[in-house]
Amino acid sequence: MEDSNLGLETLSEVALSRLAEMLDNSSCGWRQLAEAVKQQPQFRYSEKELTSCSLQVLSARGSPGRYMLALLTDRHCSIAFLLQCLKKIENHEAVNFLTAHVMVPIEITVQPQGLQVPEGSCVMLGCRAVGPLGLNYQWFKREDEVPGGNSRELILNSIGPAQEGHYLCRVNAGAKCVFSKWAHVRLVRSAGAGGMFPSSASGLCITQQPRSQTLSEGDALHLECSAQANPPPQFQWYHNKQPLAKANRSFLKIPCVTTADRGIYSCRVFNLYHELRTDPVQVEIGPGSCTDSSWMPEEEQDVPDMPPRQTGEFYATDKVALLMGNMNYLHHRQLRAPMADVYELTNLLRQLDFKVVSLLDLNWHEMQRAVSEFMLLLGQGVYGLLYYAGHGYENYGNSFMVPIDAPASYTSEHCLWVQDILQRMQKRQTGLNVFLLDMCRKRNLNDDIIQQPGPLRVTPNIVFGYATCVDAEAFEVNKDDLSNGIFISFLKTRLMEQEKVTVMLDRVAEDMGRCQLTRGRQALELRSNLSERRALTDRIQAMDCPVTASTRNLQWSIAHVLPESRVLQFDCGVKVQLGFAAEFSNIMIIYTRILEKPKDITSCSAQLLDFTEGPEIDLKRTNQESLREAGSLLLTMDDWLPQEQPRLYTRLCALQRLKMELSFTVCLHYQYTNLDEDLLEKKTVTVGKPLVSKLNLHEARPHHVLSSSSDDLQTMSDSSSFAEELRASLPSLEMSAECYNYPREVSSRINEPEENISPEFLSSDEPPASKSLTHAGPEKPLKFTNFHSF
Repeated sequence: MEDSNLGLETLSEVALSRLAEMLDNSSCGWRQLAEAVKQQPQFRYSEKELTSCSLQVLSARGSPGRYMLALLTDRHCSIAFLLQCLKKIENHEAVNFLTAHVMVPIEITVQPQGLQVPEGSCVMLGCRAVGPLGLNYQWFKREDEVPGGNSRELILNSIGPAQEGHYLCRVNAGAKCVFSKWAHVRLVRSAGAGGMFPSSASGLCITQQPRSQTLSEGDALHLECSAQANPPPQFQWYHNKQPLAKANRSFLKIPCVTTADRGIYSCRVFNLYHELRTDPVQVEIGPGSCTDSSWMPEEEQDVPDMPPRQTGEFYATDKVALLMGNMNYLHHRQLRAPMADVYELTNLLRQLDFKVVSLLDLNWHEMQRAVSEFMLLLGQGVYGLLYYAGHGYENYGNSFMVPIDAPASYTSEHCLWVQDILQRMQKRQTGLNVFLLDMCRKRNLNDDIIQQPGPLRVTPNIVFGYATCVDAEAFEVNKDDLSNGIFISFLKTRLMEQEKVTVMLDRVAEDMGRCQLTRGRQALELRSNLSERRALTDRIQAMDCPVTASTRNLQWSIAHVLPESRVLQFDCGVKVQLGFAAEFSNIMIIYTRILEKPKDITSCSAQLLDFTEGPEIDLKRTNQESLREAGSLLLTMDDWLPQEQPRLYTRLCALQRLKMELSFTVCLHYQYTNLDEDLLEKKTVTVGKPLVSKLNLHEARPHHVLSSSSDDLQTMSDSSSFAEELRASLPSLEMSAECYNYPREVSSRINEPEENISPEFLSSDEPPASKSLTHAGPEKPLKFTNFHSF
């Protein structure tokens, strides 16, 4: 792209500010960028310059990332070189932004039109453009700038001979600019001239109507409408009386239609003063085969397709996700990617309004209990999503997730059976069941048991997205301490798309297939019976019963309560702040900070010791000066903490094993000015049961037996650790028992599916590891370069 050879000085301030935000982090931010640009001598910066960069955080509006970009601009760094370095440090967000929003050409989509108007009329000239962020408009009359003409519309009031002439508009973003066509404004001098528009040119006229069409699935739909108006017309297309997102050009193009695209289409044509509708046209779509968009002629490739459609027809009564990642296995090779995969997927799903429970390193009992608590969050019309990353296998069409305490030669008795979880989800009358399984699917030769699931309800709302195909392995890339698995690396770029779930996963599969290093080694497999255009982006519309929604909100919030920050006053006059942050639902960060100290105390620090038994704490990594040193590779609080207020961090894992309230000792070490001796004060702090520990997953409760086909929903409700909390918080439940129990009737027919009877992230010298079977030993010969299986 020719724009990539331009310098950073051509970028708009809006674009530079957005890039700076993406560089203000500790994992792939400005420090890593400074290291990457050193490959060219002119971009090697002194320690003083880097210190000045880091000191920008002391300013209220300071940004180290923005300062680094300014240093690069001063030394004439090109956009292409910046993009290369951003890819090297794996700042995918900045790479995508620079590619999609900055290095795109400016294209004028609506040209100003020449007009003939009577003297004294009001005229509007319009210009529309698409391109990078921060587009600016400037109108010219011949070579002179029009004063105040810096918007998309130029309004000429009470036009006279002085305003007659040729006009054009310049659209620019930074140093890049394009010009519109000339528009000639002429006066029509007649005695009867008056009003805003002449009688011959007033109003709005549709000159071309769209036409009805009959197509097959996979064909291209192209509807067109033309109109003349002053001011220039604007367009909005409708499908079955519903507006289509961003379908605001004179034509509508859908490159690969399905039966969901059939129906009535029309276009609303309007300007500031008038509005008309085209004749409605019928589009019939019969059976066919949908093909890739590569069928399009070359001259049409640069025409933007209509963006993903939001049907608006379906909704969820709620959205709930259980994300489990197992890394630190006791008897099998440890994995690295699940932590980053679960963390990134958590953040994306929360943006889609999912209630997310994210858990790392669960044993068999804890996984069983987590699934049981997950079931309580499901209900009529709820979208349920289960993601698992870790070791796994598949025998005879049944998938099994391996807990961290599975023995060396495990069988189905030691694992969780995915199809059994599906059966339990169906009993909750969910609106959508999505399983994303990031694990191997090779056969387990140690397990010769053929599981027989109970009768499944025929609900067309099931989607299975497997990270790899049958009898194949799923891989992670060993690049550094923190990296994604192959599946999530592609999934995270598509998850937010407003498309049917299966369409979104199909695109992920296509992306993986285009990657040279994954082709032939790992391929996503999609299995689904989803008959409706349900998407993860569908809106949430609560059921008529408010108690049910309140119950679900309480059930979820119980597992996500952090202790409140508090201040400890010590006898020596020092004040210490305790703060808490959640990394996952079962991992918490505690930090200490000195708020105040007397002048005669030269140094002091507050450290944490003597934690309650249960959670896993690496004593060598407690009370560290940075989150990374404490073992947290994901949180990035260090970037915005004032340097004069250092903190000490401690990371607590496996909170699900906490059997009593969490308590610890805060040890204050301090020294007076005239004394060499260190003094010590202690305070014991109790913070209750934070995050998922309140669910008591360690307790032995009745669990779901693999072969059971009975309805265990009521038993789970009665035995769950939620029950006591719910009854205390919602005293009206007994009065509203009928409302609290999941109703038999569907609140909206369309919301519950009817039943029927019928590459660059891989550019690493280190090989990736597979989430593979226990029986595949290390002596197994390698089948391809740069990959190895366990």
